[in-house]
Amino acid sequence: MTISNKKCKIIAVTNQKGGVGKTTTAINIATSMAAIKKSVLLIDLDPQGNASTGLGIEEKDRKNGSYEMLGEEKNIESSIKASIIPGLEIIPATVDLSAVEVELVDVKDRMKRLQRYSTYLKSKYDFVFIDCPPSLGLLTINALTAADSLLIPLQCEFFALEGLSHLKKTISRIKENLNSSIYIEGILLTMYDKRNRISAEVKEEVKKYFGKDVFKTIIPRNVRLSEAPSHGLPAILYDINSSGSQAYISLAKEMIKRIQ
Repeated sequence: MTISNKKCKIIAVTNQKGGVGKTTTAINIATSMAAIKKSVLLIDLDPQGNASTGLGIEEKDRKNGSYEMLGEEKNIESSIKASIIPGLEIIPATVDLSAVEVELVDVKDRMKRLQRYSTYLKSKYDFVFIDCPPSLGLLTINALTAADSLLIPLQCEFFALEGLSHLKKTISRIKENLNSSIYIEGILLTMYDKRNRISAEVKEEVKKYFGKDVFKTIIPRNVRLSEAPSHGLPAILYDINSSGSQAYISLAKEMIKRIQ
């Protein structure tokens, strides 16, 4: 399927703070979009390769993935792998990806290695989601340089706003130096526990400061979301009726509505 560039979005799923549900969000929003008949690519840019594991991609099938894609100029198509979900493909990650920062230290375009493929990606997919590592290194900078927008998962806990303030400073630097058009697609509240007073306080605080940037959909703390990756499945395939799965389906619909 070929679509116009205006209809495709490259979205980096990022937060410099770890443990916020970033990879869970990347896997399940990509799956939800594929479930509503969108053509989707998930790029795993985290050397831990958790997004690849969560989509059931075995180690032997991860050769020529995101590490090779960011290396020497080559055809990106050889890095794209099919997933078990119709309409969803993935560029998987291996631990080799952790060496990219050192190997590209003297390469002039090291911050734009992913951006060079953006025209091709936009000609092929409706959505490209990039699962970023939880740090501001070369891999995350490549994602932010190539992306149209950011999806920021934010855990409903005490230090959440502190991490978000650091990320906003990073976004400002990226806009000034590498990608002037990048913007926040939305802030997604994750691991929400309605029994916990802190969750409610963080929700109100985030909405107060960021207003319309905050998605109405909130991802609850849910056992099924935690269990699914160990089975190599997105939560939506593992248990579609769970509250976590239903929340990500709702997020996909909300995102489509925002874009339209």
